[in-house]
Amino acid sequence: MTRSIISTDRAPAAIGTYSQAVKAGDTVYLSGQIGLDPASMQLADGIEAQIHRVFRNLAAVAEAAGGGLADVVKLNVFLTDLAHFSRVNEIMAEYFVQPYPARAAVGVASLPRGALVEADAVMVLD
Repeated sequence: MTRSIISTDRAPAAIGTYSQAVKAGDTVYLSGQIGLDPASMQLADGIEAQIHRVFRNLAAVAEAAGGGLADVVKLNVFLTDLAHFSRVNEIMAEYFVQPYPARAAVGVASLPRGALVEADAVMVLD
């Protein structure tokens, strides 16, 4: 199976030993995105801004791989405070349409750079 690395300057550069995404066959594995602005590499201010930035970053990587958020089949969301879960749902509806992807939401103690939210995804291209 051929693997290809996906990279775009429309999403934050990797801040560790990983790729923004890896395509294996028709499946694309999108690495976790936090609310970093790709131009400044600064974290967005506040939970709502970070949620929006996370989904915009995921969308940019998905598009670089030849797809879009509509092609996402699995989404994992990590929150440092599960009280923000309802806000994730509301904002997610601005970026995803039915049928929604399968999803997990997990409460975590901390995230890189002090982020409040992170999400990764699996996308399947036709």
